[in-house]
Amino acid sequence: MRTLPVGDRALLVELGSGEETEAFHAELLRRRAAGRLPAVTEIVPAARTVLLDGVEDPGRLAALIAGWNVAPLHARVEPAVEIPVRYDGPDLEEVAALWGVTPREVARVHAATEFRVAFCGFAPGFGYLTGLPARYEVPRRATPRTSVPPGSVAMAGPYTGVYPRSSPGGWQLIGTTDAVLWDPAREPAALLAPGTRVRFVPRDVRGR
Repeated sequence: MRTLPVGDRALLVELGSGEETEAFHAELLRRRAAGRLPAVTEIVPAARTVLLDGVEDPGRLAALIAGWNVAPLHARVEPAVEIPVRYDGPDLEEVAALWGVTPREVARVHAATEFRVAFCGFAPGFGYLTGLPARYEVPRRATPRTSVPPGSVAMAGPYTGVYPRSSPGGWQLIGTTDAVLWDPAREPAALLAPGTRVRFVPRDVRGR
């Protein structure tokens, strides 16, 4: 773990892996809820870092964090968010070829996996979901699409995600969902938050 000051009132904490980052983020939330964390305006997790913004004394907080013994992350007790999905994406067969299986097997493996939101970003409501074993990682597309439809279920590297709105994107599209990932009129607006458990529930699978 390494801490770096960012300006006068922020601290960036660098971790060694995605799992360590998730565990450290969960520890921060636990300590803040228990009133054992100095005042922090925002806690923003990413792939290997957590940004603490609005910190009165970053040096004091860095020294405090250095003494923590952060336990590995355990499964949350809250029910998983279920996202209905049609495995009908235009890249489903390409992903199947990369895995050396059929499109139906891609859908089976993907739907049998319990994912966890590691962090959010890119667009409001977009969560970076981990859970698939490393052997199922796929590369980004060589040529990104200029427009990906909202509700597209996609994969890239170790992550799965759902595009909350139309935007450019280079991930492999394996399915679609009608779930609303971001709704400003809803509380909370984001369907997914860091640490949330997620399962994809198949409604239809294209191919054999």
